[in-house]
Amino acid sequence: QVQLVESGGGLVQAGGSLRLSCAASGRTLSSNAMGWFRQAPGKEREFVAAVNWSGVGTIYADSVKGRFTISRDNAKNMVFLQMNSLKPEDTAVYYCAVAPVSGATMEGYDYWGQGTQVTVSS
Repeated sequence: QVQLVESGGGLVQAGGSLRLSCAASGRTLSSNAMGWFRQAPGKEREFVAAVNWSGVGTIYADSVKGRFTISRDNAKNMVFLQMNSLKPEDTAVYYCAVAPVSGATMEGYDYWGQGTQVTVSS
């Protein structure tokens, strides 16, 4: 059993930045891949970014590549999503999730947080 809690969401203007944090119970981040997904109103949940157990291997959705950076601190059981150059289309609820291995599909993830709202105004 793993528990995840996201934080750091909020309201920002286009072009601004936010850093999302995800705190995991136990030693989850030291042995599992972590990912971020997002879901906008009326749309399906979509992959944003993922990082493997070591923090070296990362993957990003094309829509956020070059703007978002995923990182992790295994000693603190935390994963982060630094979001720069935010666009209105980034507005969504962002979810942190845990997977045995890094991947870009929802079915690969076993545990999910409750989400944190990110709103980007134009």
